[in-house]
Amino acid sequence: MQPLRLFFTALQFLTRLPIPRWVGFEPDWLARCAPYFVLVGALVGALAGAVLWVAAQLWPPAIAVLLAMAAGVYITGGFHEDGLADTCDGLGGAVGREKALLIMKDSRLGSYGALGLVLVLGLKAAALWTLAQASPWVAALVLAWAQGVSRALPVALMAALPYAGDLEHAKAKPLASGSGAGELALTAVFALALCAAVAALRPPLLPAMVAGLTASAAVGLWMARWLRRRLGGYTGDTLGATQQFGEVALLLGLLAWR
Repeated sequence: MQPLRLFFTALQFLTRLPIPRWVGFEPDWLARCAPYFVLVGALVGALAGAVLWVAAQLWPPAIAVLLAMAAGVYITGGFHEDGLADTCDGLGGAVGREKALLIMKDSRLGSYGALGLVLVLGLKAAALWTLAQASPWVAALVLAWAQGVSRALPVALMAALPYAGDLEHAKAKPLASGSGAGELALTAVFALALCAAVAALRPPLLPAMVAGLTASAAVGLWMARWLRRRLGGYTGDTLGATQQFGEVALLLGLLAWR
């Protein structure tokens, strides 16, 4: 029962989807639910992928992809995209650590944030459109895979770096305490299981998936180094940005192989 509660806690934290009332809530569940981000991401991607596949039966691939992306943003409330925009605003310019953290707390969208959103969302749309032109089913499957696996990167970041923000005013204090070896290991198990499931459904994708995973790992290492240098650690916004960059890397790496 406890793993199910942790999954629903992660689902409630990352999405707008309803959860059963019997789940309840304990503050320490939020710190322990991080490995389930991968499963929640796969669910979000599967729902968005279903929209893509259905829409592709009615409209051209470009429209199907945009509808799928809109569905994903609606399900999550733009949670990670908001972190991406704030991170780009805070770290896009040549400002010091304290100023960058202050900018990221500002709810207003700046030039760097707008550019980051346009470029990242544009790259995702172009990658999915390329896949959907050949096969909407494959595009939907890859979308579920990329959404799920990319959410392993923030967990790895929480294990590798300290929290850089103001702990007293953190929106999710348990997550600010980071992830341990146990959470990281379970995250890896879920991510590998997702990869195995996708490979079983579409075996020819396996080499391309390995290329995507390699690209995503490189992005994760780059983000860890960049954030350590600029902020001395991670914040909630940078976790969202890491997921977004990782998702793009997965898609581009996969397409580069194909």
